[in-house]
Amino acid sequence: MSNNFGKIAKRWREIQGDSNWENLLDQPDKDLRLSIINYGEMAQAAYDGFNQERRSPNLGAARYKESNLLQKVQVSMPNAYTITKYLYATSSIDVPDAFVVKLPSKESNWMGFVAVATDKAKALLGRRDILVAWRGTIQTLEWVNDFDCTLTSASELVGPTEPDDGEPMVHRGFLSIYTSDNPNSRFDKRSSREQVLTETARLMDKYSNEETSITITGHSLGAALSTLCAIDIASKHLNCPSYSRLKSCPVTAIVFASPRVGDCNFQKAYSKQLDLKLLRVRNVMDIVPNVPPPNPYCDVGVELTIDLTKSPYIKNPGDAVTWHNLENYLHGVAGMQKDGFRLEVDRDIALVNKSADILKDVYPVPVAWFVNKNKDMVKGNDGRWRLDDSEG
Repeated sequence: MSNNFGKIAKRWREIQGDSNWENLLDQPDKDLRLSIINYGEMAQAAYDGFNQERRSPNLGAARYKESNLLQKVQVSMPNAYTITKYLYATSSIDVPDAFVVKLPSKESNWMGFVAVATDKAKALLGRRDILVAWRGTIQTLEWVNDFDCTLTSASELVGPTEPDDGEPMVHRGFLSIYTSDNPNSRFDKRSSREQVLTETARLMDKYSNEETSITITGHSLGAALSTLCAIDIASKHLNCPSYSRLKSCPVTAIVFASPRVGDCNFQKAYSKQLDLKLLRVRNVMDIVPNVPPPNPYCDVGVELTIDLTKSPYIKNPGDAVTWHNLENYLHGVAGMQKDGFRLEVDRDIALVNKSADILKDVYPVPVAWFVNKNKDMVKGNDGRWRLDDSEG
């Protein structure tokens, strides 16, 4: 296995935020950049594996089987993790189509996956990492203009709080996607919350005598779901099985372009949760991290700020969509400097144009080039073309 993890094994707790990334974020070293990018690629895999073809009977589902996804979408290290569970979600309230595609069949949307580091990757990472990756928004940013900012109680996720801290509140749309079940789903009738908590507990049980970590990642909507999921896991002590001979493991959320998720009571509860850390990667030009507006909403975790206007590779000015693009974010993580821009991680700039028009025209890279051959149309033995866009 090629090593895209650098020397993480020797300092993985520091990389995972053990000291809240103190003195690491002004000028991130290569190990931290590699770690963030690798998690970002897992969030990108949840985008690339999602079927959003409106004319397909498989709209809203995963294109590939669990065993094939990471190979098919060509992450840098496809053999580093084994996907153990696909996650499906719905919403019991009305949310934008960019969050959950409304399907005539009332089916749930594929929303991401749970995975675990392989034996070879464990040696490179320094521990057995359990990973949860959430898919983000799938359409334009029109939803930002009509964003419903209603708050609702997060007590079920957060658990007991100090009497003087006040009740933690979170965005009701994000919470609905995380907690709503779907009795009509053929994939999983339980809520995505039940799915992820059950699978995380199962994997922690399986590897209870190994050194472990739990990492949750996502972009945009996926970042919001990661924020909820991380505190849910930590507050339920799933990172600390009572039967394990080892102490509790860290729970770390690495999120990109995250909207604000909860109020200041939620922020306070987050900061008091043992073993829980969150790193928000934010592009200064991206509008999404600015919604919902502050007061009553508050940011949680620690921020890594990138400024993509400094990249000499991309068109400037960009627009709301390109500044929010996840591959563009990963380009920024690879090259951000305290002053200027230089690729500390040799990440292929062609990836920036994977789904958008971002690179300067001088580079011979087509716009939105990551498409399946013939858009999944296959010619049959009878000479007719048919859509074949699912391995299921």
